[in-house]
Amino acid sequence: MLKVYGRANSINVRKVLWMLAEIGLEYEREDWGRGFKSTDDPAFRKINPVGVVPVIDDGNFRLRESNTIVRYLADKGGRADLYPKDLQTRATIESWMDWSSTEFAGGMRPVFQALVVKNPAAAGLVDSGAKEWAKQMGVLEQHLAASGPYVMGKSFTIADIPAGLVVNRWFSISFQKPECKAVSAYYDRLTERAAYRAHGRNGTP
Repeated sequence: MLKVYGRANSINVRKVLWMLAEIGLEYEREDWGRGFKSTDDPAFRKINPVGVVPVIDDGNFRLRESNTIVRYLADKGGRADLYPKDLQTRATIESWMDWSSTEFAGGMRPVFQALVVKNPAAAGLVDSGAKEWAKQMGVLEQHLAASGPYVMGKSFTIADIPAGLVVNRWFSISFQKPECKAVSAYYDRLTERAAYRAHGRNGTP
């Protein structure tokens, strides 16, 4: 059985759990990371020398990096509807996934660290983080308004998994933010999916 290493409240682990729910694949999970066993533990470093979660073990094949794992699982599950075979479509999906994990999540991180984790080192970064996060949310707002209802247009794909988790944090964390009608509708649309209710909009930022 496939095994997932990582705590269930990690945004990156949640990408993997959401994907597993979408494809209906059974798995077991072991908690590692903040609040649980340290990823600096030598036992974990043997699993992933980089020392971050998530990691999956699929029949002695180990894979790290959440977006890579999501893509692997889409192919493993034979879900070409979520990750089409067309080269250019795949490249576009991957570019949105990378954007979600870099620019889109960049401003989110200090806001989350300061207001949710209560990390004092991030306290002075809330304003700048919120400004950058709002800027990138504006990118998604304009894109969805023009091309929605999903990141890739009319159909849900794995491009929505990283984006949807950042959007969940946007609406779950209390701070001053602009109104984003298209993103709000997108959030509600994603919530229609049982897998998102379980691993995205589940009461955890």
